[in-house]
Amino acid sequence: MQADHEEWNCNFMRLITIEWLKASSDDLLIIEKIIDIAHLSHMVAFHAQQSIEKSFKALIEEHQIEIPKIHKLVRLYHILENKVMKIDETILYRLDQLYIDSHYPGDMGLLPNGKPSLDDANQFYNIAKMVFSNICELLSINNDDLLN
Repeated sequence: MQADHEEWNCNFMRLITIEWLKASSDDLLIIEKIIDIAHLSHMVAFHAQQSIEKSFKALIEEHQIEIPKIHKLVRLYHILENKVMKIDETILYRLDQLYIDSHYPGDMGLLPNGKPSLDDANQFYNIAKMVFSNICELLSINNDDLLN
């Protein structure tokens, strides 16, 4: 495979890339199970953040860029800015805040108005799905390939 080849094939992909994508897919599967449960909206946000982080790290890994030991979506996005779809950074920033705050009891905040609403949770889930799908498409990977 040529180094400058723009299309990727699952047969030639780095194993760690596949593992990052499988982990991202698992977060999306968890969200699907809890998306309609209002009191778990903060967990939807947490798993959406995790899915996006893992999707970004899969693409970073595949491009053989050293992955920084960070969880901040905005910083990871800037590493990939010219390689992925355009994303509203305010959503990534909100998810970054939720990721940190989801480790603490609900009394401590999460968002300025408390827990994310179901509408927020759905928005976060949809962004996570779009990022995952975009990166799979960039890498010519079918989600079914990740379930094997």
